[in-house]
Amino acid sequence: MTIEDKVFKKCKLEVSKLKKAGFVKDAENWILKKNFMNDDFCAVIKIDKTGKVSGDVIDVASEEVYLPLRLENNTEGYSVKVRNEYEKILQEIKELCFRENSFVSAQTNRMVAFAAEKYGDKPEFPWEKYSDFGVFKNNDSGKWYALVMNIAKSKLDKKSDGNVEIVNMKIDEQKIQQLLKQEGFYPAYHMNKKYWITLVLDDSIKDDVLFELLDESHSYTVRKKKNCRFGYEFLLF
Repeated sequence: MTIEDKVFKKCKLEVSKLKKAGFVKDAENWILKKNFMNDDFCAVIKIDKTGKVSGDVIDVASEEVYLPLRLENNTEGYSVKVRNEYEKILQEIKELCFRENSFVSAQTNRMVAFAAEKYGDKPEFPWEKYSDFGVFKNNDSGKWYALVMNIAKSKLDKKSDGNVEIVNMKIDEQKIQQLLKQEGFYPAYHMNKKYWITLVLDDSIKDDVLFELLDESHSYTVRKKKNCRFGYEFLLF
């Protein structure tokens, strides 16, 4: 993963703010050039029409790309200082021109909005080691109804490359067998496969299906009321 990909990993571009931040539009991309470290270096930042950010650092004296910037094994020395200053520029751009989302996938973030509007729930990120893993739980009962993870696609399909966001949900066990025959559904990753199922959040599953299943999973976490003969109600799980 590049420096730029790390900084802008969960970000959504707000195009209307680029000009104010100093970006200039060419035929296809938005470009920003900014000198730093006493004008010894120039950061050239490019944002394409999809919002993807890339960049180079130019050594002003030699007018060549400063290659040590990309040596991730370097943990000390002058090149680390250059990289840190370059990252500060990227962070400034992020604050000025981007909106940070909870997750990487657009579909995952639409699911976040759905859960917030319907249940009043927001994802929690309880694991420092797995900072991309978000838990949705019922605020009333404290029970989980969804777990979002960013994993290698090969963990689901050995023929696939790259990473993908997935969500695990609790679904009626009879329905799980039918869903597994459809695109985008897999046996639950790292959870009980009898009661849970994995959905890939790459738009291979339609939003209305995703939200309907999320609603079902959420229903299993709702406290149920039971009347007793004295007229009182008890909350049961």
